[in-house]
Amino acid sequence: MQQEQMVPVTILTGFLGAGKTTLLNRILKEDHGKRIAVIENEFGEVGVDSEIIEKSDEQIVEMNNGCICCTVRGDLIKILGDLKERRGKGTLKFDRVIIETTGMADPGPVAQTFFTDEEVGGYYLLDSILTVVDAKHAPAQLDEFREAQEQVGFADRILLSKSDLVSEDEIKLLSERIRRMNPRAQVKKVHFGVTPIEEILDIRGFNLNAILELDPEFLVDTPHQHHDQVESFVFRSEKPFNGDKLEQFLSGMIQVYGPDLLRYKGVLWMKGNPRRVVFQGVHMMMGGDMGKPWGKDKKQSVMVFIGKKLPKDLFLAGLEQCLA
Repeated sequence: MQQEQMVPVTILTGFLGAGKTTLLNRILKEDHGKRIAVIENEFGEVGVDSEIIEKSDEQIVEMNNGCICCTVRGDLIKILGDLKERRGKGTLKFDRVIIETTGMADPGPVAQTFFTDEEVGGYYLLDSILTVVDAKHAPAQLDEFREAQEQVGFADRILLSKSDLVSEDEIKLLSERIRRMNPRAQVKKVHFGVTPIEEILDIRGFNLNAILELDPEFLVDTPHQHHDQVESFVFRSEKPFNGDKLEQFLSGMIQVYGPDLLRYKGVLWMKGNPRRVVFQGVHMMMGGDMGKPWGKDKKQSVMVFIGKKLPKDLFLAGLEQCLA
């Protein structure tokens, strides 16, 4: 199935009380003319329009604006398969899917579903992971909860909610902290869940061929007193990689540190290859793709690793060894 025919999926995550449900309720009720299937991946907590779902015995509820809402308390693969089947028969119409994870969840396993299950991976295209961060409570939550840090580490885009409750200085400090943890996610403010739908959908943040955007200020050392478990580092080189050595090294590192590697992504210059190689991974799963030809562009490799207490020096030294 061609990418353009696949059904795009957005994973929406964020810590308890960050405002995910406010945002989703708006999507489910607003007259935006888009047909969206919203999947609530909950563990018994009160979620989207729970009264609508409670009144219905069926797992899937159709809304009057073309959206549908489903609740999963078990197997996500099963409900995605069910939606695919109904869409194929024409009994359900939707153009995209949003999956809301529970507030205490690590979004990794949800993202991995799109790599591990062939039927799901061949029909649905993982568009991006969005994380809603509560500007008022996030500093304390990030200090205290590993899950809050992981949600930031996984994000392709971060939506800052409740920013009206804190000062500009506090927002600046929080944004800097978030960027140190995850330099590749764009940070935007949202107010009461009012964010243009275009800023949430079709951003292709997870797409292998998306341009690897790194904040140029990221490598400037800023004094910080947080010892966040989730941290990031970047490897850059203007020499090409030896493909075999690199594959061997990364496979070994992923075997050992995979559970602590949240996201890793890069654009690589491989010896003898006229095109960029774009690669990325989640935990133990890694994939690569051919990017556009280098042409006259300056050839270089840039890789970013986001994870929990990773041995940065070991990674950087090992990657140096893989250069041709």
